[in-house]
Amino acid sequence: MSNLDQLLAEPRHLVVICGGAVSGSEAAAICAARGVLAVVLEQNTRPYGKIEDGLPRWHDKLRRQEYARIDENLSRPGVVFVPRVTLGRDLKLPELAARPGVSAVLLANGAWRDRPLVLDGIDHLQGKGFVYQNPFVYWFNHYEDTDYAGPAYGVEQGAIVVGGGLASVDVAKIINLELYRNALALRGIDVSIIELEHTGIPKTLAAHHLNVEDLGITGATIYYRRRVQDMPIAFPKDSTPEQIKRTELVREKMVKILAEKYLLRVKDCHIPVAPLRDGERLRGLRFRRSRMEQGKLIEVADSDYEVESKLVISSIGSVPEPLPDIPRKGELYDFIDAATGAVRGQTGVFGLGNVLTGQGNIKDSRENAHEIMEGAVLAYLGIEERSAGETMLGVAPSRREQISNVIDQAVSTPKATPEQLRSFMNLVYARWREVDYPGHYASWIERHRPT
Repeated sequence: MSNLDQLLAEPRHLVVICGGAVSGSEAAAICAARGVLAVVLEQNTRPYGKIEDGLPRWHDKLRRQEYARIDENLSRPGVVFVPRVTLGRDLKLPELAARPGVSAVLLANGAWRDRPLVLDGIDHLQGKGFVYQNPFVYWFNHYEDTDYAGPAYGVEQGAIVVGGGLASVDVAKIINLELYRNALALRGIDVSIIELEHTGIPKTLAAHHLNVEDLGITGATIYYRRRVQDMPIAFPKDSTPEQIKRTELVREKMVKILAEKYLLRVKDCHIPVAPLRDGERLRGLRFRRSRMEQGKLIEVADSDYEVESKLVISSIGSVPEPLPDIPRKGELYDFIDAATGAVRGQTGVFGLGNVLTGQGNIKDSRENAHEIMEGAVLAYLGIEERSAGETMLGVAPSRREQISNVIDQAVSTPKATPEQLRSFMNLVYARWREVDYPGHYASWIERHRPT
């Protein structure tokens, strides 16, 4: 009898996880360790999510580490992987959550949609000088793949990057690294992007007896609405005045290092107010200067001026893709409480990772998966019950009652019977046949390794 057959032979909880990257694979591993059958529905061929598609490819060591961790999690006994499944098209969430034997559904589908840049007419200029961050980074990560068939964006000198966080820094780095690698190639010097990023642009040029002035390149500029000291590229651990001041100094130092190593430029206190057009193409942006007064952003009257550029990239954050039957609150899903990830009006449906936090980084996504699983989901299943008076993973006392209310909804959630488990697995087997999945994660991922 196989491990899976053994798992289906006795009653146990069944949890469906939508998304197999950092938070989804962590949740699956936690489920498997507690005897819960975790079925992971992944929309792509591979489960690596933004590790593969949103993390620039010079993070080669980090990517290999994260791939290995995800692979380990999804290879555990008790984890069932189902690739190439689109929620809302191939499977409907209400039907999934209501299926007999399903104890809970976890949304770990990340944040893939760019937060809109709210400028009149800007979206009509997409692909005509204006690009959002997510497709641009995806292009950068995959354009050298032999099977890449997506849009070709390329880079331009004097590009404008609207934003201010770590993702904006990555976008500006991509532009500068591409510009300098291309310029070196024209001189017969072959330097990889990874080598150029690790060494830095000035040192790479010096190794070939060149300097920045020799190439005459105008790199990217990040335009940020607040001060450099406010850029979310380093985060305080607490909110004491001393820690905030220290963090502001770290941010200033980081921007200086980025300027020296990658020739990035940052214009702080600049708010984009309108696109500039040349017929049907974007030719730049109009900016308005701002200032900070007692923590508030103030627009400076009569300070508008124009910046010409053939390429503008918006990098102001990512939000979850809309899903049918998932209530929304603005750009985000409507969660009852961030401490539990419970979706309003959807009993037994929880969000975790980037779809809940909106932070978009690996560490936060992994930590949030553990917090939601251990602070709410396992208790919801009746595996770990916590009282309102108990400290729950450092959650503030004001939120403990809300957590307990969510848990009290179904601490007696029944386990799926062997018949219900096998019935659900029949649905899984049908999907496996449709996508030619062999039922064995390790062999599947070996056939579909990223190039």
